[in-house]
Amino acid sequence: MPTLVRLAKSTIVLYAGDHLPPHFHVRMNDGREALIVIDNLTVLSGSIKPYELAEVLTWAQSNRTALRQKWQELNP
Repeated sequence: MPTLVRLAKSTIVLYAGDHLPPHFHVRMNDGREALIVIDNLTVLSGSIKPYELAEVLTWAQSNRTALRQKWQELNP
């Protein structure tokens, strides 16, 4: 479970051997979690409000290529 980045209120991680579609996990500092699809940055599941994901989605938009590469590395 590589931690990719720690943001002000959340952490972004990827898991090896994870299910499709390619996605990343967001863990808020209070323990809530959401799964975000890498290709279109939509919420796959979770209980985090959209306004709370703003920082995460901004980071992910700028780092989408790196997210895809890391997904492929962990999920060949």
